[in-house]
Amino acid sequence: MSFLIDPPWLYATGQLYGRVMPEPTPAARAVSAATTATFLLTSISLYLERPWTRPIWKACRATSGRDWMLNSGVLHLDARNAGRRTHLLSAVIFATYPYWLALGIRRARESARR
Repeated sequence: MSFLIDPPWLYATGQLYGRVMPEPTPAARAVSAATTATFLLTSISLYLERPWTRPIWKACRATSGRDWMLNSGVLHLDARNAGRRTHLLSAVIFATYPYWLALGIRRARESARR
């Protein structure tokens, strides 16, 4: 989970859900909510460098959870000295997570109706 990976992954997951669960039933909404919550819990915990996330960022060869969330092994932002702007931008990105999943679901359902 990282800022570069999560949005496309959420969108693709939404596409899958939209095909498998073409109607917005209570079960479909529950699965969507659980998926969003899992992504947010894990990603925010990585960003906040919670100890339980260590195996995740270590497996990704990052120096910390925040390093993984910001850089994804691709960029070279200074995760150790992230300031208010970085934290604010990160919060904004986290706020978009439900949107990416919902967008994938909506696109899959629209395609199924055609």
